[in-house]
Amino acid sequence: MLRMSTLFLRTLRDDPADAEVPSHRLLVRAGYIRRIAAGIYSWLPLGVITLRNIENVVRQEMDAAGFQEVHFPAMLPREPYEQTNRWTEYGPDLFRLQDRKGTDYLLGPTHEEMFTLMVKGEYSSYKDLPLSLYQIQTKYRDEARPRSGIIRGREFVMKDSYSFDLTDEGLVESYQRHRAAYVKTFDRLGMKYNIVSAVAGAMGGSSSEEFLAPCPTGEDTYVLCPQCGYAANVEAMTTKVSAADASSVGALEVFDSPNTPTIDSLVELLNTKFGGGYTGASTLKNVMLMADTTAISVLVPGDREVDLKRLQANMAGVNEIRVFEEADFAKFPGLVKGYIGPQDAKKNGITVYADPRIAPGTSWVTGANAKDKHALNVVNGRDFEVDHYIEAAQIREGDSCPSCDTAVVIDRAIEIGHIFQLGRKYADALNLTVLDQNGKSQVVTMGSYGIGVSRAVAAIAEQTHDEIGLSWPVEVAPAKVHLVVAGKDDSLFDAAEKLASDLESRSVSVMLDDRRGTSPGVKFKDAELIGIPIIVVVGKALEQGNVEVRVRKSGEKSEIAVALAVDEIVKTLATLK
Repeated sequence: MLRMSTLFLRTLRDDPADAEVPSHRLLVRAGYIRRIAAGIYSWLPLGVITLRNIENVVRQEMDAAGFQEVHFPAMLPREPYEQTNRWTEYGPDLFRLQDRKGTDYLLGPTHEEMFTLMVKGEYSSYKDLPLSLYQIQTKYRDEARPRSGIIRGREFVMKDSYSFDLTDEGLVESYQRHRAAYVKTFDRLGMKYNIVSAVAGAMGGSSSEEFLAPCPTGEDTYVLCPQCGYAANVEAMTTKVSAADASSVGALEVFDSPNTPTIDSLVELLNTKFGGGYTGASTLKNVMLMADTTAISVLVPGDREVDLKRLQANMAGVNEIRVFEEADFAKFPGLVKGYIGPQDAKKNGITVYADPRIAPGTSWVTGANAKDKHALNVVNGRDFEVDHYIEAAQIREGDSCPSCDTAVVIDRAIEIGHIFQLGRKYADALNLTVLDQNGKSQVVTMGSYGIGVSRAVAAIAEQTHDEIGLSWPVEVAPAKVHLVVAGKDDSLFDAAEKLASDLESRSVSVMLDDRRGTSPGVKFKDAELIGIPIIVVVGKALEQGNVEVRVRKSGEKSEIAVALAVDEIVKTLATLK
């Protein structure tokens, strides 16, 4: 039983100054977490219980699916990560350190290498497979801009699991088993979520899906098709376009275009100079970027921006993408800022990437690579060549679904889970093989499956809070019943103690507000802020042999006889998620 008279808890009336989202604000105010440094938080007793409750649900569903738990250290040697090239590929997100002898280590951001080597050290036959292992462990990533409390921090708790199979068909089966276990897990946690197509990114592999918890403050953006049900993270959404016929397009024509620093000003000039009908979508935007050490131009229609996150997710092997700076332009004197076109890209040593909307045969207005000059009738395939096509343009509400052409809708969400069919990337790098039925050595194929456990605390808070505080689902809450003694008489405290003991004997966890000298108003405010599913008030109604029972989520109130209270509370809990 949690007794508030002795519980290590202090609630706050004011929002923390650095809180940007409701979960951050309320978890701090309700005494669940405290900030230690940027992106680093300590967990107080209520926070620890809530976190462990989520861990327990995750663990139970992993175990029920037949997966086995292991545990790795957080501090890991450099060598395995060099074998997979991730010592450098992770870039500045990796926490690196040395021991007193100068030996390199890292704080684990993820553990593919460790799982692969563990299986390699123990198993050598196809008879040992399939196998799925998992751990629940703290991870470390040096986020450039940690924000939103525990949603995006430098230290976080994650469940990561890995499947090991002999064949690709076996990998698909393991993937589906994990997917089904995730559905059960998030259903038990009382979360609203969508399963969407995703890109594997730095993880590598083929098929990939994300579990996204919709909420207005989410950092992930995804699309949904109301017609066919297509769902994808914006990074994974594909653009369906066809090549155009440029046979009737006239020759490239250069024209004077002074004082046109923006797309709008260029469109205005075009409509004045060449007649109406031109829009931003008629122009070609050339965005100059550095992809690691390579200068690239990314082509998108002029009425759209380049989505850098989407671009990088689709560029395999690139660790960092940044916008051209003055020093970069100085290295390429052939580039005229504000008037760049793809026509001279090869001559200038620029690699050209294009969004699929810049299809072969399409005609554009773009820079003429000369100051105060643009060009008409610039045709892809005739006047310039594209080195690589890549999904790069920002997705907008109303864009066409790639499956059925219906206009998609866009929503925001928090990523709570991600599953990958990794394939043989890590097994190849670390030589994880087994002997098959014929005694031949075969490389094992792998899947990777993650759940953000500490992030789920924040995601659930984002989805369930209201204007007065947190409101936890039953499986998650630090207690199922919050008993409030509203008065000074010893008889009230005695009745509350008895009711609390009776509830605990029925396996109903209780937080008892047995503080003396604290006003009922303060106790009620704390109960609403802390967010336990059922609030029971032992107060004036006790004179008639009753207690007041409040359902935190709905606000529903009723008076129940003390003698019937335990049975009624147990029944009510069974109806709540």
